[in-house]
Amino acid sequence: MKPSVLNPTPVERLCDAQGRPYFLWDSDMTLEVFRDRLRDADPEVRAYYTGKLMRQAKPDDVFSFATRAEIEALWPRLDRYLGQRRAFWTWLFELWRTPRAG
Repeated sequence: MKPSVLNPTPVERLCDAQGRPYFLWDSDMTLEVFRDRLRDADPEVRAYYTGKLMRQAKPDDVFSFATRAEIEALWPRLDRYLGQRRAFWTWLFELWRTPRAG
């Protein structure tokens, strides 16, 4: 197995006593409900909550909930939900798409 360079928040520290993830500080939503929203049949719902995740969570935690392929597929819908984090995520995905010499 290839070692990961990511450092996600440990599961036991991800949520508060009520089961709300730290990145949903502005919502009264449990982790289970949030995960359901990320799997919603409506791509607009998935885009909104993926964007919220990308805007409010540590970047390393984002990939505990969504894959690169899922994010790229939703990008046309979700980029408007990224706020000030849009520049970071745009840079990161462009970096991954750029072929490297070597």
